[in-house]
Amino acid sequence: MQQYEKYKDSGVAWIGKIPKQWNILKLKFLFKDVSIKNRPDLDLLSVTQDQGVVPRSMVENRMVMPTGNLESFKVISKGDFAISLRSFEGGLEYSEYEGLISPAYTVLKSQKEINDNYFKFLFKSKAFIAELQLSIVGIREGKNISYEELKYSYTPIPPLIEQQAVATFLDDKTSKIDQTIVIKQKEIELLKERRQILIQKAVTKGLDDNVKMKDSGVDWIGEIPEHWDTVKLKFLGNAIIGLTYSPNDLCDPTEGKLVLRSSNLRNGKFVYGEKENVYVKGRISDKLLIRKDDILICSRNGSRDLIGKCAIANTYDIGHSFGAFNTVFRSKYNRYLFCILNSNIFKSLSGSFLTSTINQLTIGNLNSIKVPIPPETEMEQIRLYVEAIEEKITKAILLKQQEIDKLKEYKTVLIDNVVTGKVRVS
Repeated sequence: MQQYEKYKDSGVAWIGKIPKQWNILKLKFLFKDVSIKNRPDLDLLSVTQDQGVVPRSMVENRMVMPTGNLESFKVISKGDFAISLRSFEGGLEYSEYEGLISPAYTVLKSQKEINDNYFKFLFKSKAFIAELQLSIVGIREGKNISYEELKYSYTPIPPLIEQQAVATFLDDKTSKIDQTIVIKQKEIELLKERRQILIQKAVTKGLDDNVKMKDSGVDWIGEIPEHWDTVKLKFLGNAIIGLTYSPNDLCDPTEGKLVLRSSNLRNGKFVYGEKENVYVKGRISDKLLIRKDDILICSRNGSRDLIGKCAIANTYDIGHSFGAFNTVFRSKYNRYLFCILNSNIFKSLSGSFLTSTINQLTIGNLNSIKVPIPPETEMEQIRLYVEAIEEKITKAILLKQQEIDKLKEYKTVLIDNVVTGKVRVS
């Protein structure tokens, strides 16, 4: 990409060198903090990091509607920017609409003739977000951006015609990048669907397309090979509820035993980290210690979607305990059964046991689930086939995800370079 003919030092670390014809200006000379209220007749808007300031109907996870008087809510107009409670992470949010936002937000209105779209990209750039860190007030969850601090920050000011050129260029380029990302995300979803179709076919129909079939008598299974059986899980192994402990039992890693929870289960594997790990002191029964090939199932959770997710224990996972909101299934067939329990088949099945009052997969419900069981030699063939499918498709998904990450990184670098004049656009 081309550069401008001549540059000068802006004197501002985050901006660096800028084209000779560009200027810099403190934000206080470009935007003013406005607080217009007493307009309860206007629509309520949501301040989001991915969509900007939009009507609440456009937000997937809608916030609780405020009750009582809306006269204290702030008016935001098309072309204004909002400093949100998470701006230190995602930049300032642009509004395409007029409406009301929470009084907790700061509304910025331009005082000079500017191109809104140029500043929309500038205020979401990685370089500007880094500059926002200097204006943080509060700590931890109370972090916020103080405009009293931020207004003394400098911003690059291209001539108006170049602001328009930058905005038009970035609109086009970022739109194409986003479209490519969406395509690759859809390709990932198709790969996941393909994986589930192949697994379901393998564990319910076997690997021989010419085998004679019979009705299994179980709706979710359908027909199975004639020489297969359907067996309840309780006849194949034991289901064990996890450890019950109190907050007083929690301790440092050096003083107790790691107790696995739902947060330690991800994509069919155990995951470990500061946020996920919990340690408990005191003696724990051998029965409640993970053994190789144990299947740990999330059986109780505030989220219905998490019920049924599971992982199978490898050598590294042996010896840890598990909490009471989880259930271990222990049997000699686990390497095969995991092909079923780690699939969408089991998740959809486990969902049928949930009630409106509690998200729970009980021992009784788990034990009563019927699964298709082939002869042991065939079971091993299916297991190896499914594991090969998992490995192949997981690699394909990983490559797609890496492509997405590179596109996102390219988009970030492109925006940073263009809005600060490192790259010239026509």
